[in-house]
Parts: sequence; structure tokens; C-alpha cells
Amino acid sequence: MPSPPSSPDAPISLPPLVAAFVEATNSFDLDRLLATFADDALVNDQLCDYWGKAAIRDWAGRDIIGVRLTIAVTKVVSHYGNFIITADVDGNFDKRGLPEPLVLAFYFTPYHELIVQLIILRNRRDI
Repeated sequence: MPSPPSSPDAPISLPPLVAAFVEATNSFDLDRLLATFADDALVNDQLCDYWGKAAIRDWAGRDIIGVRLTIAVTKVVSHYGNFIITADVDGNFDKRGLPEPLVLAFYFTPYHELIVQLIILRNRRDI
């Protein structure tokens, strides 16, 4: 049974699977990044779905590794077996019209030590 949610303000450590995703992203390592996903995983980024490793490889190669995206985690929440990280992100992408810092929320659904679903949404810092 999944653990109950942590308080959104309670500090928790980065779970190993999420830490592996962040480390692979920040080191621009596409193969390590793909190794964190299940074969039939779903990523939704910027309101677009990417189903399966081939589509995720294309997305990550273009929108993560290709723009040298970096993730600076500012908050981690455990919620019924899922993990939500809030992070300041940066990289070599067009930042016109975007806030500084650009804050994204990453909603991870793990299953058997792999990411089966990742939803990425623009967010804001808690006030």
C-alpha cells in the first residue's frame, strides 16, 4: 500500500528514481535519462503526450538534452506513492516571455523502480 502523503511543507529527500532522473538531466546524459523510464511510459510536457521510449527519446533529445536543460530542485513532496518536485529550470531555450526563474512542477508516477508517467507543468514558487 502506498505511503500516505507528506505535508507539502515537510522536507523529504529526493527518492532514488527521481534523483537518477535529475542527475541524468543535469549531466545531459540521454541514455541514463531513458533508463529511468518504463518501455511504455507516458510523458506529458507542454500539453503534448509522448508514449513509449521511442517518443520519449525524441522528446528528451530535443527538449531536455538538446537545450541543455538543468533542474534545481526546490521542493519534494511524496503523495501516495507518487513524487512531485518543484524546480527552477534553465537551459539554452527561448526565454522570451518566461518568468525568471522558470519554475516547473514534475509529477512522477513510479512503478517497479521505473517512471511510468511524468507530467510537467509550469508552476510558481509558494508564497
